[in-house]
Amino acid sequence: MVGKTAYLTADGKAKLEAELSHLREVRRREVAERIHAAKEFSDTVDNAEFEEAKNEQAFIEGRILQLDQLLANAVVIDEKTVDHDIVRVGSHLVVRYEDGEEARFAIVGSAEAKPAEGRISNESPVGRALLGRRAGDAVEALAPSGPVRLTIVRIE
Repeated sequence: MVGKTAYLTADGKAKLEAELSHLREVRRREVAERIHAAKEFSDTVDNAEFEEAKNEQAFIEGRILQLDQLLANAVVIDEKTVDHDIVRVGSHLVVRYEDGEEARFAIVGSAEAKPAEGRISNESPVGRALLGRRAGDAVEALAPSGPVRLTIVRIE
C-alpha cells in the first residue's frame, strides 16, 4: 500500500478520516481499559479476556496504520468536475448488458468500492475495462463470475 495512489471522493475521504479519529480517540482508550481490567482481574496466562482485548488492540492498530497510509496517498476526486465525455475515476455511467438490462455505476477507488451499491473499483476487471472509454463503446471484461459484455449508454 505504501506509495499507491488511493482515489477517494470527498465524502469517502471524510468517512475514512472520521473512522481514523474514532479509532485513535475512542477505540484505543476502550481497549486499553479492557486490557488493564483483564490484567487486574487475574494473571495474563490463560486469561481469555486479556487475549481477546490484545487481539482487538492489534486489529485496531493495524487498521490505524492502514488508514494512515491510505489517507497519506489519497487523491480526492471532485465528482462535479469529472469530464462527461470519457470514463474516469469519479464518473457515473449507465451501461447496458447483452440481455438489454441497464445498470448505473460509479467508478471509484478501491477503498470506496461497493459493487452491490453500483460503486465499481477502478482496479476491478469491469472498472479497468470501462476506464478511458466513451458513450457507445462496447467493452468486455473477465469478472470472477465469468465474461461480462456491456455497452456504455451514457456518462453522467
